[in-house]
Amino acid sequence: MTCNCNTANNQIDLTKVKPYGDTLNDGQMEFAFTLPVPYGDEANEAAKNYVKQMGVNEPACVYSKDMGGGFTFFIVYGKAQHTIDYSTIKVPKVDVEIMDRVECGEYIAENIKRDVVMVGASTGTDAHTVGIDAIMNMKGFHGHFGLERFKNVTAINMGSQVPNEELIAKAIEVKADAILVSQTVTQKDIHIQNLTNMVELMEAEGIRDKILLICGGPRISHELAQELGYDAGFGPHNYAEHVASYVITEIVKRGRI
Repeated sequence: MTCNCNTANNQIDLTKVKPYGDTLNDGQMEFAFTLPVPYGDEANEAAKNYVKQMGVNEPACVYSKDMGGGFTFFIVYGKAQHTIDYSTIKVPKVDVEIMDRVECGEYIAENIKRDVVMVGASTGTDAHTVGIDAIMNMKGFHGHFGLERFKNVTAINMGSQVPNEELIAKAIEVKADAILVSQTVTQKDIHIQNLTNMVELMEAEGIRDKILLICGGPRISHELAQELGYDAGFGPHNYAEHVASYVITEIVKRGRI
């Protein structure tokens, strides 16, 4: 049996998109959440009522589990009625042609003619290194090598829980072209405070316009990064080649050769 995808796509009105479950436009959705109520029939009814108040019809609590301490976890199915106009959606993105690791090295040799220096860390109280290691460490992540393996790139990974002041001092010491800030811990928007503080400190040092400032993490977008005063932001599914391509082309564009 084959699927005629073109026929299916022709049936879709991108100005009125809604969730898909079993059949096109059926609105079927799945919700997973916890309520601070004790486990039982009343809890299941509360979960259904909550989803119904979100504008979802025919809610059904298909799973619930006692989490202890008066908390219950639920999985609820329902049919959404709302639609979105997909054709109007615009997402700010880093506008750069992505080069692979070898192409980045060649671009640097041909256009910059010196090593590009990048210093990175998980800053503040963030103890997670998975993000910064994925971008900078030689082994990289998911088959994408890190900046340490890029030719003509000097990558300095300072690890985790690095004070913003220390990262800035290191960048000044090694005359870095770019500072890479990784933020994984985001509870109570602590990453916003830390990222904002980084910009303020660089402005106080008078180097904000001299070094490319980039942030990344699971809740980072290019739009958020720019709102906070960064040059670029890289969220999930971005790798070393994405960061490198941006940095090296910006160096050339800004005449920092």
